[in-house]
Amino acid sequence: MIESTDFIIVGSGSAGSVVASRLSENENYQITVIEAGGSDKSPLIQMPAALSYPMNMKKYDWGYQSEPEDHLGGRRLATPRGKVLGGSSSINGMIYVRGHPMDFDNWSKLGAHGWSYADVLPYFKRMEHWTPSKIGADTSWRGTSGPLRVQQAQPHNPLMQGFLKAGEQAGLKFTQDYNGESQEGFCAFDQTIFSGERFSAAKAYLSPALKTRKNIELRNGRVTRIICEKGVAKGVEYLKGKRKHILWASKEIILAASSINSPFILMHSGIGPADHLRKYGIPIVNDLPGVGENLQDHLELYIQQECTKPVSLYKYWNPISKGLIGLQWLLFKTGLGSSNQFEVGAFLKSDRNSSYPDIQIHFLPLAVRYDGSMAQGHGFQIHIGPMRSKSRGTIRLRDGDPCSMPKIKFNYMSKPSDWDDFRKCIRLVRRIFAQKAFDSFRGTEIQPGMHVQTDKELNDFIRENVESAYHPCGTCKMGSATDKMAVVDYECRVFGVEKLRVVDSSIFPNITNGNINAPTIMIGEKASDHILGKTPLPRLNVVPK
Repeated sequence: MIESTDFIIVGSGSAGSVVASRLSENENYQITVIEAGGSDKSPLIQMPAALSYPMNMKKYDWGYQSEPEDHLGGRRLATPRGKVLGGSSSINGMIYVRGHPMDFDNWSKLGAHGWSYADVLPYFKRMEHWTPSKIGADTSWRGTSGPLRVQQAQPHNPLMQGFLKAGEQAGLKFTQDYNGESQEGFCAFDQTIFSGERFSAAKAYLSPALKTRKNIELRNGRVTRIICEKGVAKGVEYLKGKRKHILWASKEIILAASSINSPFILMHSGIGPADHLRKYGIPIVNDLPGVGENLQDHLELYIQQECTKPVSLYKYWNPISKGLIGLQWLLFKTGLGSSNQFEVGAFLKSDRNSSYPDIQIHFLPLAVRYDGSMAQGHGFQIHIGPMRSKSRGTIRLRDGDPCSMPKIKFNYMSKPSDWDDFRKCIRLVRRIFAQKAFDSFRGTEIQPGMHVQTDKELNDFIRENVESAYHPCGTCKMGSATDKMAVVDYECRVFGVEKLRVVDSSIFPNITNGNINAPTIMIGEKASDHILGKTPLPRLNVVPK
């Protein structure tokens, strides 16, 4: 039996869910989404405070790791990617950051025409249903009726209040809405949380469409390759269990499988650097050298401080308290379980010469790692990292088997400026923690420890402790036809292959400031209009501060 549909969307993540929903608004089209993972109904996914669990579970995470990183002493860093309905929007930290306006203006300068801030702001507004923490907040920069629920955190913990006060005392800026007129400053974070639950892209877009529309279906399976004939994408091959299936597309195939899996699938389909593909006997469909190149990420360090008062979340870090928090959340969707606890942070300039913020801070009223390991006793920490590293990595095939793990090499910390940037970050955190607002809470510096002071000592600490912020992107970058390393054009169409697009974080020309879930969803919104042949939304020529 020959199976066919109009549009095939590979992946149900941050962009794929959006595209599927928007295309299905046209009842004349049949939409099929193929997702390798399963249901997102688990409380471990839906409970915001449980965020560390799904990103460390094989059931929900692809379990990727980097290759040994040359500049980090051969360490292999975890690279979680969502393998579940909603993709990485179902296992991320739920912090919502659009990026800085200049990020998108730079995209446009790099050849992504029509993707400047004035072009993308209307799509950010279309997708958002923003709930500010204060009555009378300026909503002119924000969307208030879109499908994606976004709430501004209301921090109450005294350590969070101390952090915000310390920023003021250090002479640093405060911003009422870092996703609005001005990103720079200390702030309350926006969260993709609604009614005490995670609000993923699937919950915002795909699940409602599946419930209410007859022209969209969800299939479970692992896509292994795009089938191309004479330079035209015709269908996909996918595995369900060990059985191979083929599905044909009469209109288009949209690859939305993540910055790791999208270039991986393209290469196994014969689309990528020809010399690399020939090594594994893969027939060449189109020699695109940029596939798998330009890999970018944010790195961060945890700077941990002992807390002298029992006001941190450590008092809840025991089985009984965790059980009570979980029960309250299950029954009422309230309490500590209803927040990701990343409620305050900052976007700052490393020095006066920076044209816009290049450092992000997350504050947490607990001394703990993403894997759940933690310092003993009460503490608090700042996650800090530079936003615009010049280091670039690659995604490559390990062999000719499409079910093998990809070779992920970020090439972290390969530029001398990376080390200088991180030393600035550590010294900035120490300056913040030294402010009067922390006097009544501040104990001993747990990590790195005050004995670590010189550039060499700081470099050693960085090498041993830096971790990924889990923001990989850029591996199928968008650009002009004259850019030999560009993979897709400004409408997300793959160069040299008809009826094939890539729509996810892999098309970022450069990484954006902050967490990348929001711009990935925005890409899904804007790309949908391109796919449907709609005139893009009118530009909004506003000038941010």
